[in-house]
Amino acid sequence: MKNPIRTQQFAASATQQLTNLGFGVGLRSQHYPVIMSHLARGVSLGVDWFEIISENYIDNHGYGRHVLAQLKEQYPLVMHGVSMNIGSSDPLNLEYLGKLKALGEYVKPQLISDHLCWTGIAGLNSHDLLPMPLTDESLQHVIKRVDQVQSFLERPLILENPSTYLEFQHSTLTESEFFSELVKATGCGMLLDVNNVFVSSFNHGFDAEAFIRQLPHQHIVQLHLAGPSDCGDCLIDTHDHPVPARVWQLYQLAQQLTGGVSTLLEWDANIPSFGELVDELNKAKSVLAGHIPEQETGTTLNAISTPIVNDRAELIK
Repeated sequence: MKNPIRTQQFAASATQQLTNLGFGVGLRSQHYPVIMSHLARGVSLGVDWFEIISENYIDNHGYGRHVLAQLKEQYPLVMHGVSMNIGSSDPLNLEYLGKLKALGEYVKPQLISDHLCWTGIAGLNSHDLLPMPLTDESLQHVIKRVDQVQSFLERPLILENPSTYLEFQHSTLTESEFFSELVKATGCGMLLDVNNVFVSSFNHGFDAEAFIRQLPHQHIVQLHLAGPSDCGDCLIDTHDHPVPARVWQLYQLAQQLTGGVSTLLEWDANIPSFGELVDELNKAKSVLAGHIPEQETGTTLNAISTPIVNDRAELIK
C-alpha cells in the first residue's frame, strides 16, 4: 500500500485544486429524452455540469451508459455514491471499490463523493445512510478507511454530511468537529449538503447557522440543495420538493464562508420536467445576488431518505 502520509498530502493538494463548476443538477433517467435531444442539436441544457449516482452506472452497459457517453463529451461530471459504507466495521468492499475506480476511469469525473455514514453490517446493505457515533474511536476508524480508499482510487475522496433522525448518546464530538479532524488528518474534501443541515438541525434541535460556521470551509468543495418533507415533528430528506426558504438562507451563508463552490440541486421523487428543474436551480443565482425566495417545505411524505437509484434493481452489495 502507498505511504498514507503521501496519500494525504496528494489528496489535500488535489482537493485544493478543484474548481468551482458552477450550477449543476443530478442526472435522472426521466430526463434522458430531453438531454439527448439537446445534445444532438448542440443546444445548451441550461446547466454547467451534472452529477451521476455512481451505482446507477456500475455494471450498466445499456442505454444509460450510452447517455453517459454522450454527456461526458460536453459537460463536466461528478460521481456521487451511496454504497461505500465508509463508517462500517465491515472490511472495505474491494470489489465495489474496483468497479467504482473503473467507472471513474471511464467517466473522468471532476470528483468522486460519498457519505460520512455506514450503510450496512455483516455483509448486508441497508440501502440507507445511517448515522455515525461521533467519538474519537470512530474518528480514527474512519481516518484509516479514508486513507485506504484514497490510496485505492488514487484521488481525493469527498464526503457528505448525511441527514439524521437519531443521535448516539455516547458521542463526544460534534459533527463539525468530526469533519474538521477528518479532513485535517486525511486531506479529503467535504460535500456540504445544506438541506441535510436543515433537516438534522430541525430533528435534533441544534443551530444550523452555528453548525455551518464551525465547519472547515477551506475543505468544502461542493454544496447540495434539495427539498425535504415536513412530517410535523420531524423533517425527512426526501428530495421531492422545491428548496425551502430556510435552506436558501443557509446556502447563502455557506457560499459566503467558502468563498464560492459548486452548487448541485438534487431531486429524486416527484421529479419535475427538466425545464422546471433548471428553473429551481437558477434560484441559486438569485440567492447569491441577495434575493431569498419566499417558499416553505411541503407536507407530504412520499419518498425514502436515500437518493433513489433510477435504473437499478438494487445497489451494489
